[in-house]
Amino acid sequence: MNIKILRKAFGILTAGALMSLYSIGALAYDFTPYAVNGGDREELTLFSEAAYMVDMDTGEVFIDRGADEERVPASLTKIVTALVVLEDLGGDEEVLKNTFLSAGEEAFYELYDSGAAVAGIMAYEEVSCYDLLAALLIPSACDAANVIAYGLYGSPEAFAERMDQVAGSLGMDHSHFTNAHGLWDDDHYSSCRDMAAACLYALETYPVFAELTSMADYTMSPTDMHQEGIYISNTNYMLDSYSGYYYPACKGIKTGTLDTAGRCLASYAVEDGRRFLTVTMGAPMEKTGEDYEKGSEDPYSVYGEPVVYHNLLDHIGLYDWALSSMEERTLISAGDSLTVVMVEGSADSAAVSLAAQESYSLLWPSDQLLPEPEKVIELNDEISAPIKKGQRLGTLKVSCAGEMGTEIPLVAMEDIDRAADTEVTSGPEEKAPLPESAEGEKEENDEKEKSSSPLPWVLGLCALTCVSAGAVSILREKRKSGK
Repeated sequence: MNIKILRKAFGILTAGALMSLYSIGALAYDFTPYAVNGGDREELTLFSEAAYMVDMDTGEVFIDRGADEERVPASLTKIVTALVVLEDLGGDEEVLKNTFLSAGEEAFYELYDSGAAVAGIMAYEEVSCYDLLAALLIPSACDAANVIAYGLYGSPEAFAERMDQVAGSLGMDHSHFTNAHGLWDDDHYSSCRDMAAACLYALETYPVFAELTSMADYTMSPTDMHQEGIYISNTNYMLDSYSGYYYPACKGIKTGTLDTAGRCLASYAVEDGRRFLTVTMGAPMEKTGEDYEKGSEDPYSVYGEPVVYHNLLDHIGLYDWALSSMEERTLISAGDSLTVVMVEGSADSAAVSLAAQESYSLLWPSDQLLPEPEKVIELNDEISAPIKKGQRLGTLKVSCAGEMGTEIPLVAMEDIDRAADTEVTSGPEEKAPLPESAEGEKEENDEKEKSSSPLPWVLGLCALTCVSAGAVSILREKRKSGK
């Protein structure tokens, strides 16, 4: 299949609209998470040097510790590598399974004796793009990353340029990529917030990305060089039900490990309709003195293992805290009357009440007092009759603890009629026909006006005077003729 025919035009058309949720109108805080040990609560100390945690549905930020620091992302890089594949080929699983790539020896030279994670793909081996993504995201295979780079764009440099284009379209301003696999390069960097943006976009846009990153293991399809396929397992042990790090609510996403980066992790957790995403960088590679103490006390715990994955411990601690303590707090309820304004040109100088068109709530730690929200009302330039119930007449801007939260339309709670027109016109004015009920009222009122008007009495008096005058004149004529 000709890969060039399948490529999309450069640029992500929908990314800006999707990511606006996470950049505009979202509250950002840095709460102090806590852990519960033996019934006692204590502050949760994070091992990672940088951390970012966000509500996937509202964009509300709970943890922001150096989230914009430009750091070595290690294999978190492969999240963006996967995005390039999905942007260029689309997310249709069948297309990915029927589109094959391969690369020559040049794709493997730098990986020999490097200690980099590989799946075992061979030079010139034809592998489907679905399996390449699986190898890229599940065991973090650098050979899969290079096959993708060479197969799609002919070189790592050209592929890295495409990675920067995708990152730029997602607003990843603290990222620059020089390769597809994430091995160290002085000019290769990203940040926790940027990687969260990439994860959110990939999860919301491509179901296949969510599917692959949630797999604990997978067997790649057979090829001429691997007739039984290749078995691969996930480096994120939070997905492994046999691991001491297993966390049932965790659904992915990607680990990253380098001496220059420390242990990194992007993951998300889903429970009871709530979805939280966390990205951390810079967790220690070696066991700490406290780890050894805990391992001595409990040799069968994760601390008794030769390696302690502090990045996983950070995510487990953060999810335990968020899922147990975050509760929904309502700041504004739909229909709440928030202000009253005068209406120009209304009957009896009427005023109209304005209400919130929709509700607004946020998640807040149950043990922390929610500050009183700040409300700023902006009215339309002109508010004049007639007004219909539900008509938008302004905007309510809500912020909390100094962070802008959202904007809510303000709508009229009732109809307001226009005042009767009292202006005198110079010519005849054509009147609109009245409804039947109004016409009947008009006739009744006309009769009342006729009965109460002095004009009929005046006309009657004039008629009586005329008759009397005529009678007197006739009598005079008769008298003259009788003489």
